[in-house]
Amino acid sequence: MSRLGAIKIMLADKGQELKVVLVSMEEWQQGDLKATCVFGQMPKFEDGDLVLFQSNAILRHLGRNHGAYGKDSREASLIDMMNDGVEDLRSKYIKLIYQEYDTGKQAYLKDLPNSLCKFETFMAKTNSGFLVGKELSFADYNLFDLLLNHLVLCPKSLDNFPKLNDLVKKMSARPKVRALLDSEAFKKIPINGNGKQ
Repeated sequence: MSRLGAIKIMLADKGQELKVVLVSMEEWQQGDLKATCVFGQMPKFEDGDLVLFQSNAILRHLGRNHGAYGKDSREASLIDMMNDGVEDLRSKYIKLIYQEYDTGKQAYLKDLPNSLCKFETFMAKTNSGFLVGKELSFADYNLFDLLLNHLVLCPKSLDNFPKLNDLVKKMSARPKVRALLDSEAFKKIPINGNGKQ
């Protein structure tokens, strides 16, 4: 799903409502809305009088406010590290989807285990089913969202990664997450803006 995916999943799981305003490409290209965005990109998140841009700043804000940022500063630092790793993989995925889909898909899938094994190894050390500590963090939601995208790209992509596969199953089984994933509104939103996937 778009950069909004992990945010939507986390808020749904925490029982929070999210009002989503979709912007057409035509409306965005007019430039008026874009000019109001600090970095010229979406998503934009409003929480009372706080307005945030940048999806990871939004995720960190939600993590702090909803008990998904570790039990102490040590765990928070590890969560930040793991989320940065998720973003490294997402950058590779975005490059594939928007620049190299027709010519680079096979090479991407061949190299994907080299990225996934790092998460698998780290999760094996925590042995909790989560990236860090014994509780869900915003990085778990972000990884879950990205793994769902990869399962669409290649349904067998997690076959050799039992910890990651278990995370997807565990997250998908959470009642509020399951309800979101099964909702027609969620299913209608394209994974990527260019129609690939």
